[in-house]
Amino acid sequence: MPYVKEVFDYLKRTSPSQTEFYQAAEEVLESLRPLMEKYPKYREHKIIERIVEPERQILFRVNWVDDKGEIQVNKGFRIEFNSALGPYKGGLRFHPSVNAGVIKFLGFEQIFKNALTGLQIGGGKGGSDFDPKGRSNREIMRFCQAFMSELFRHIGATTDVPAGDIGVGGREIGYMFGMYKKLANSYEGVLTGKSLNWGGSLARTEATGYGAVYFAKYMLEDRNETLEGKTCVVSGSGNVAIYTIEKLYHLGALPVTCSDSSGMIYDAEGIDLQLLKDLKEVQRARLSEYIKHRPNAKYTPIEEYPAGRNAVWSVPCFAAFPSATQNELNIEDARELLKNGCVCVSEGANMPSTLEAVHAFIDAKICYGPGKAANAGGVATSQLEMAQNASMVSWTFEEVDAKLAQIMKNIYVNASQTAAEFGQPTNLVLGANIAGFRKVADAMIEQGLV
Repeated sequence: MPYVKEVFDYLKRTSPSQTEFYQAAEEVLESLRPLMEKYPKYREHKIIERIVEPERQILFRVNWVDDKGEIQVNKGFRIEFNSALGPYKGGLRFHPSVNAGVIKFLGFEQIFKNALTGLQIGGGKGGSDFDPKGRSNREIMRFCQAFMSELFRHIGATTDVPAGDIGVGGREIGYMFGMYKKLANSYEGVLTGKSLNWGGSLARTEATGYGAVYFAKYMLEDRNETLEGKTCVVSGSGNVAIYTIEKLYHLGALPVTCSDSSGMIYDAEGIDLQLLKDLKEVQRARLSEYIKHRPNAKYTPIEEYPAGRNAVWSVPCFAAFPSATQNELNIEDARELLKNGCVCVSEGANMPSTLEAVHAFIDAKICYGPGKAANAGGVATSQLEMAQNASMVSWTFEEVDAKLAQIMKNIYVNASQTAAEFGQPTNLVLGANIAGFRKVADAMIEQGLV
């Protein structure tokens, strides 16, 4: 499609060396071909040209002092991508891999993910190349306070509401909220993922993982299948992976893997959830410690992974849940999963599959839930936290979980029906991209050229 190619070429020229952003943009733009052909109004209003450009990009310096008294300098980012549907909403990521391209890909994905929830939230993302690993609590506090001393002027409960992401959990949210409250002189729901002691929502920690499993459940139900009694593989060992594993157990499945940046665990008897929580949420230890408590499990260090592949995807399974990071599942991994009988992939991470892997899943016509649909439970529950903050009430875990399950069902139905509308009923990538884009685009048209 020459029109989309023109836009994509423009992106490469004006946003050089942003590989992850190109990948996210290409995946969405290529899916829009049938929509653009059917509804010329989107081209007339230059929606694609407008939607690929953030409304605002904020880049700032973060100065802080470590425990040795030495000055450290990091980069801070906030990309406010699109506010057509509501205040900017999206996480903050603290990780050495963070750069402008990574934040832009995450923010771009967030536009459509948030639109699919049906809630009134726009898309944004942010973070820093700061690495919290190995840092003391005091160092993390000082960094978070320094980070917020700049970010606070750009955010607010009805303007931009950040949340957590990789490297940003309840501890970091707490330090940032405290600094925001002091600087802004305002106690408001400006961040989500807060502690239950001061405005957080029950089920927020579990939401992304639970949501990815709910999405798999709904995909499988349409094919008269179920997760009960089925072997599942999960990557990662953070919040998303842990609570994916927990919800799989709730539905009677057997999750047998998890992983971190050093290696992976294969436990044929099923991952010991309480042990995993203790190692990662309490001790903040490496997964290699797992086998000290479960000697029948197998630990494979990353150095022993198959060349160019992720060993998690070599384990035969019924369903796979990529829950670690972007591009963790490549075409060779996808072929291995399909060869070993995998019939369902539900993405808990953001863009964990490469474009080639995505095409392999689509061509195989398996149940494939792309991240912008399958992992939308986290941001959906963040919006539920915003709603509770705005009305100064707290809902029960069961109430939030029920709302989450319904939101995930609505996302699946919307993506599935849209895919069928455009003649590709098993292609939820196309369905999710068109459904999310169309909602945002129509809002942009109705709000005028702003």
